[in-house]
Amino acid sequence: MGSASAISSRGCNVSLIDEVMDELAAVHGNNPSERRVQASTMIRFGGGLHLIRRHIVIEAVFSRISAAKWLESTIEHDYMHDTELLEVKRSTAQGQSSVKYAVRVIRQGGPLALQTGLLDERRHPVRGLPAHVLRGNKAENIAALRGAFLAHGELSDPGRSSYLRILCPGYEAAAQLVGLAKSISLHPTLKLYRNTERFELKDADAIERLLLLMGAHRTSREWSGKRSDGLRRGEANRLANFDDANMRRSAKAAVEASAKVRHAFSVLGDDVPEKLRKAGQLRLDHKDASLDELGRLSDPPITKDAIAGRIRRLFQLSQKVERDRERMKQEETDTAHSDQVKLNADVDQ
Repeated sequence: MGSASAISSRGCNVSLIDEVMDELAAVHGNNPSERRVQASTMIRFGGGLHLIRRHIVIEAVFSRISAAKWLESTIEHDYMHDTELLEVKRSTAQGQSSVKYAVRVIRQGGPLALQTGLLDERRHPVRGLPAHVLRGNKAENIAALRGAFLAHGELSDPGRSSYLRILCPGYEAAAQLVGLAKSISLHPTLKLYRNTERFELKDADAIERLLLLMGAHRTSREWSGKRSDGLRRGEANRLANFDDANMRRSAKAAVEASAKVRHAFSVLGDDVPEKLRKAGQLRLDHKDASLDELGRLSDPPITKDAIAGRIRRLFQLSQKVERDRERMKQEETDTAHSDQVKLNADVDQ
């Protein structure tokens, strides 16, 4: 029956989004109503209706040939209409080219538009989703989400900014798709980006659940595995960075402590209590050692709290001596100034 062009898949590196698209396109389902809901949604999100010389043409464009072939097969077997499957090459302003796959129904576009609900009872194009899609049960709601994703879905690699996204043909369709997701206990957000409405899930557990519900069991496991690996790597990196930061802080503290010890020794001279002198000398001799290591190097060994306390008392003693010297110096200066004032007064008399 079909008049589809002969197109084969290209050998290339398959990305995660390609894998999930191919897996979902292999979900045919035994229920005709679910296939019809999915087909209607794929047409609505993949392109929709076109009027050519007062004749309705249906065209839906997909990034994966597997999605296009699913719709082609469903239209021919469930709706009994001829289709064309075409390869469409498109170029961007930057000179990059991409290949898309278009499913077209030309001669029987009008009847198919009525059958899929893309035309309402008054034969007006629907602005959102067809009525029978919105009236569906849970399985049909999942089929609608699967169809929308096959038409314009995006899936990030798992990580800190994971997302599952569907680009929508308008606000009404986007809002209704969000409503279908909420009916199965998912809570996507609706965002407008560059004049395109986006259905978006960012919660990793919700993404995994939707992939499973739509039928992408293998990809869901792979996505979850990558997510777990990423979390473990992230935790390892976080701990490594934490350790590095601790080491940097410890090294900086050791350098500062060594400088303070040298200053304390210069202030105190020979008037340093023996225990404090030994603790300070250990700090100078082992600049990179931790307090715990300094305690073990002490003779006899002491705890890190004990070595820290001795070094701290060394600093306090040197600060006290400095303050006393400053006070004595200030008192001498004040006395000399007072004596000079008295001398000047005596001379004036």
